[in-house]
Amino acid sequence: MTGLAAAKADARAAAFARRRDAHANGQGTCDHLSRVIADHRGAPLSGYLPIRTEIDPRPAMEAAAAHGPVGVPVIDGPGLPLRFRAWTPDATLVPGPFGAHIPETGDWIVPAVLILPLVAFTRAGHRLGYGGGFYDRTLERLRAAGPVTAIGFAYAAQEAESLPIEATDQPLDLIVTEAGVIVPT
Repeated sequence: MTGLAAAKADARAAAFARRRDAHANGQGTCDHLSRVIADHRGAPLSGYLPIRTEIDPRPAMEAAAAHGPVGVPVIDGPGLPLRFRAWTPDATLVPGPFGAHIPETGDWIVPAVLILPLVAFTRAGHRLGYGGGFYDRTLERLRAAGPVTAIGFAYAAQEAESLPIEATDQPLDLIVTEAGVIVPT
């Protein structure tokens, strides 16, 4: 394992522990996320269906679905960017890769706003995910085609002072936690 890979593994382990504790203590709400999404009302939005101890964005996604298309990520395979299948609160879900559920059927959408689950984040807008690079590839592709807003959603406890980053890591435009909204500096 290279020095950068080892540093990311260490940062993930520490962040997973903080996230697990925050989740166990029931600290997560999406009130702030709902307000941020309202600023983008009607724009195609991608949320996510939470796995493990991820903070749950579904109440905000349900509210957004009343005003415009909402999708969730679908992993087509290693090394590929994500695609986004239309989601509604009553969609029939089937198991997808990595334990996340996806809609069984539905149109494909191209989001202008993405809500990303995080393992860790910094106030500078750096993020640490699970390590597959799916969101980095996806954001790079979407940003090359036009404006996209990447909103990281996490427990405040997942904040890190710094994170190991590399050139392919895509930054966040906003970070939303149960404690408030952070605009990267």
